[in-house]
Amino acid sequence: MIDQMTQQTETAFNTFKAAFAPFADAFKNVQTADVPEAARDFVKRAVGTAKERAADAHAGAEKVTAVIEDAAVGAVSETVKITRNLQQAFYEDAEAFFTGIDRLASAKTFADALQIQSDYLRSRGEVAVARAKFASEYAGKLFTEGAKAAQDNLAKVAATAGKAA
Repeated sequence: MIDQMTQQTETAFNTFKAAFAPFADAFKNVQTADVPEAARDFVKRAVGTAKERAADAHAGAEKVTAVIEDAAVGAVSETVKITRNLQQAFYEDAEAFFTGIDRLASAKTFADALQIQSDYLRSRGEVAVARAKFASEYAGKLFTEGAKAAQDNLAKVAATAGKAA
């Protein structure tokens, strides 16, 4: 019985082998077939072109990153300037307030107190107008410089993108 099963298994295996023999021969031939030189050259050129485009894209990305970095550094620098100016203004306002209180405390008459208070309010008003004028001019300057920088950066990015294409 075991011999009969072994014989049937071998017969089935031989039948299977015979049925798929053409496929096996085809795969043997594929493994030993020569790749035409034109195909190899085509692949080499395609790889070379892909490498060049990847290098161009990388260079473009580096330029865009540098532009963004420059813009960010400029923005941080301006933010620091504005913060320092605000700190200075708060200090000057506090100093003026305490000086005004000190002067007000030295008033001998009600008229003197009114005059001191009036002088204080007028001087603080003049300071507020001067600060508003400075802030307006500064904002206009930053806007103009920012627009020019953005225009320059877009031109750089467009030039880089044009070279990569």
